Amino acid sequence: MIGKLQTLETWQHGYIIANGIRLHYVTQGEGELMLMLHGFPEFWYSWRQQIPEFAKDHKVVAIDLRGYNDSDKPSDPKAYRMEELIKDVAEVIRGLGYDRCTL
Repeated sequence: MIGKLQTLETWQHGYIIANGIRLHYVTQGEGELMLMLHGFPEFWYSWRQQIPEFAKDHKVVAIDLRGYNDSDKPSDPKAYRMEELIKDVAEVIRGLGYDRCTL
């Protein structure tokens, strides 16, 4: 239990504007970017056990995709098309100062 509490303290929460919406993320570590994308109907927390391990040699960023948890939730169903989700991810990568990442 104490190990998990210590791990939680090293996570940093943040927000980034990507594709016109505000996305919440959690990050830990330094190095090459590793981006973690959750499935349906989860959010960044589904990666909580993997983040500390990969953060040993990567900058790990686990985002809340649009419509989930602390990220913006557009009301138009068209905002959830695959093209928009792909744009979100591409702009997160660039917005964090990288041109590529490990997914």
